[in-house]
Amino acid sequence: MEFRRRNFIKFAVGGLGGTLLSPLPWKLIDDIAIWTQNWPWVSVPARGRFSTTNTVCTLCPGACGIEVGKVGSRAVKIEGRDDYPVNWGGICPLGMAGLQILYNEGIRWKAPMKGIGPRGSKEWKEISWAEAIHELATRIKRLRDRGEPEKLAAIDGNQSRSTMAVLIKRLLDAVGSPNYLSMPTQEDTHAMATFLMQGTKGPVAFDLENSDFVLSFGCGLLDGWGAPGRMLGVWREWAKDSSRNRAYLVQIEPRASNTASKADQWLAPLPGTEAALALGIAHVIIKEELYKKEFIEDHTFGFTNWFGANGVEHEGFSGIVLEKYAPQRVEDITGIKTSVIIEVARQFALARAPIALAGRGKGMLPGSLYEFMAVHALNALVGRVNKEGGVLVTNDIPLAQWSDLAYDPVAIGGLKKERVDRAGTPRYPFTKSLIHKFTEAIHESPRSPVDTLLICSANPAYTIPDSQRFIEAMAKVPCIVSFSPFMDETSLMADLILPDHTHLEKMVDIVWPTGIQYPLYALSRPVVGPLYRTRHSGDVIISLAKRIGGPVAGSFQWTCFEEALKERVRGLYDSGKGKTSYSESEPVWRGLATEVRLSSAYSSFKSMWEDLKENGCWYMPSHAFGKWSDAFQTPSKKFEFFSTNIEGALKAHSKGKSFDDALLHLGISSKGDEVYLPHYEEIRSRADEREYPLVLIPIELINLASGWIANSPFLQKTLFDHQLKRDDLFVEVNPKTASKYGLEEGSKVALRSPQGELKVRVHLFDGAMPDVIFIPFGLGHTAYDRYLRGRGVNPNEIIDQIEDPLGGHPVWWNTRVKMIKI
Repeated sequence: MEFRRRNFIKFAVGGLGGTLLSPLPWKLIDDIAIWTQNWPWVSVPARGRFSTTNTVCTLCPGACGIEVGKVGSRAVKIEGRDDYPVNWGGICPLGMAGLQILYNEGIRWKAPMKGIGPRGSKEWKEISWAEAIHELATRIKRLRDRGEPEKLAAIDGNQSRSTMAVLIKRLLDAVGSPNYLSMPTQEDTHAMATFLMQGTKGPVAFDLENSDFVLSFGCGLLDGWGAPGRMLGVWREWAKDSSRNRAYLVQIEPRASNTASKADQWLAPLPGTEAALALGIAHVIIKEELYKKEFIEDHTFGFTNWFGANGVEHEGFSGIVLEKYAPQRVEDITGIKTSVIIEVARQFALARAPIALAGRGKGMLPGSLYEFMAVHALNALVGRVNKEGGVLVTNDIPLAQWSDLAYDPVAIGGLKKERVDRAGTPRYPFTKSLIHKFTEAIHESPRSPVDTLLICSANPAYTIPDSQRFIEAMAKVPCIVSFSPFMDETSLMADLILPDHTHLEKMVDIVWPTGIQYPLYALSRPVVGPLYRTRHSGDVIISLAKRIGGPVAGSFQWTCFEEALKERVRGLYDSGKGKTSYSESEPVWRGLATEVRLSSAYSSFKSMWEDLKENGCWYMPSHAFGKWSDAFQTPSKKFEFFSTNIEGALKAHSKGKSFDDALLHLGISSKGDEVYLPHYEEIRSRADEREYPLVLIPIELINLASGWIANSPFLQKTLFDHQLKRDDLFVEVNPKTASKYGLEEGSKVALRSPQGELKVRVHLFDGAMPDVIFIPFGLGHTAYDRYLRGRGVNPNEIIDQIEDPLGGHPVWWNTRVKMIKI
């Protein structure tokens, strides 16, 4: 037969038809389906009775209530709970995919492990728990015997007020080390801003549900910010309210995120100029006298000029704002038109219950201190501090305190030593921990100041900016101990693995979930037994302390973690207030002005404890709105525009040097009284802008885990082809910028900063600001399994660590890059 096109088509069609009529393809499809169901992380129902268990998702600090469906002993489904006050049945994609974190055996450590080859060689030996704890205890005892307890350090990713965090810090205190470091988050910057302006140390709380005008400076309200389940419910409430009182959202960020796209108004200022925009809005409010005079005149300090005890006149906030932040000048800084600044300022000031929020993305990374202060100053101007629909002044939840530590001379001596990261010193007076300075100190020392490093619920080798520098520093630390349940980048660098349970296998707490406007204590419980030979890290810490012996053991009087946690919870019962069950018929935020007593159903602490474990929360749905007389704990006992704490810190730092030199050392470019007030500080990159003409801004997506817990395989499948295609990550580039570089959709480019280079592909996006490259966090792992490893790139590899003035944390939105077509 002559082989022509027509005959070829006949042959191909006939072959296809014959194949389809044969059993071969159907058998292959069936085999493939069976094969995929045998993947270890796919939830395959066992035979057995169906049941559900209520608990709390602790994959982020949001603490959403979840219901886990089970067949027999195997968990098969996770849904949001309607009977939980935080999330009203909502749940984020990561929480919904939590079963893959539990059952994916390819990413989990299954037993204690000891490295037996060169560090990073992935050569491990399985050991017993007794051997693992003995080895670590012996090493810590040796440090104490040498009088060097400060050479023990810990990096902790647990929520700051949680029992796990308090327990780990207690261990270091008892040993005698000041070097407890927490992973940086946006809450750190909020805590500094509220301390400086309000004098309070309670959790930050936003009464969004009762607001009618939300001015969001970058918070990804629909992109995973705060408690994601709560925010989905808030958005649902806003959307279904068709009345004139419906909340009006102004989203301020340089990219059309999900939140910006669904906002009533989107403003796109130049990156890093948000503080100037906030102060431009403040200028209009002050100039047109739209501020709340009663609050400003009676309950604030530093709004107008004032005289100090030495008779020297100081400039007030209002004078500096009127002088330096006229809308026309702010337009030159931010790129936002003068008319828009004036319009938004008037809308904000005249709203019934406006609120201004500072932050970026999901809130997983710290921000700029002066920027947060500038945004919070807007809340004060319109009298929305401690008012319904505003930012609330809070106190800590009434958990019981553990007994005081018994310090021996070794511990006392170690705790007097300066922290390795210098947090809390005159250079960084308001910062609790600084991992980049910790890294720098190890990197630059001939011999590591840290001998033994404990890493708990954190993956800093992946999540912190300029991660390669951290990895290089860790090579100098003699012993690294990981408590991670996962084979993540940091645990693969460790010498000893003491694997924790995953979130569905253990009891932990979250104390006041991020942004919630009322006190809430969330308690998870195990819904399945441990799958492997792992142990609760809290139990391991207690066993370790007892093995160290002496005063350290005496400070850990409990037999297990649940006993230690339960002792703290006793304070909730003793307070005589709060609820442990929730009726979905009435949202909590509607009755916050009501005093709530503890349910009389509890005849004892034991009965309350059992109910708390069953329902997963204690909460107190009440707040003293409008109470200002004793709300502020600053030196002036007022809300401070002029921060007397900053004034005192700068005086201490300037001892032995000129004041201008002290400011330069702190990275503050402003002069005079402005340094004590909210103001705009331009945070410039160290790179040459002519060589690196573009700005790189990482972004966070709600369906892409960007913290220490990696994305699940199912969530990878929710990414579009213009976000991730095979192993190639796409960055968002404005078409005008792409045109200048001769790029089109899908073009391959290299992004190069002074820190390194990443190879990516281009997605043309009109919602991206020109000359700014937007790159997602959450991909580019070098660890875990084949579903995660090597997929995309990690922006942290090339992000520059530019310190925020005064706050000290690195900002992550001003890395300069060049883009090279491949």
